[in-house]
Amino acid sequence: MDPATIGLLLTGATKAFNYLKQGVALGKDLESMSSQVSKWISSSSDIDHMEKRAKNPPLVLSWLKGGTIEQVALESYMAKKKLDKQRYELKNLINMSYGPQGWNELMALEGRIRKERQAAVYARQQKMDKILNWIGIVVLSVTILGLIFFIAWLYREKKFGRL
Repeated sequence: MDPATIGLLLTGATKAFNYLKQGVALGKDLESMSSQVSKWISSSSDIDHMEKRAKNPPLVLSWLKGGTIEQVALESYMAKKKLDKQRYELKNLINMSYGPQGWNELMALEGRIRKERQAAVYARQQKMDKILNWIGIVVLSVTILGLIFFIAWLYREKKFGRL
């Protein structure tokens, strides 16, 4: 989760958007541009997920990369706004070229792709986040217990005059 990834996702989405825009202007049907539609939707979905993840980061990442998380949140918010603008333009283009049914088909495709990504990619990422959180909690707990035992040992050694 870093700002560079968001930049790459946005670049990919913008390229796919420009291809779709040109294709619609030339009268191509959406089926022939399905790979670009899929790429734009996937990038859009990934950016949305990164924004949600930046709002509620794993515990360990918030400890280690505090400043980066705020930057990711800001970058993903800005990217999301740009994608919203692209979505609006795409909606107008598709409605003018294919009618409302074309936009409905695209939205159905987007819903399917988002669900697939949720099941495949994001669920795995959430599982890793939970594992990282538990590892962080265990490490922190062991460190605190070790510190308590070390202080108790120092006190005992000083009390009996060994130090």
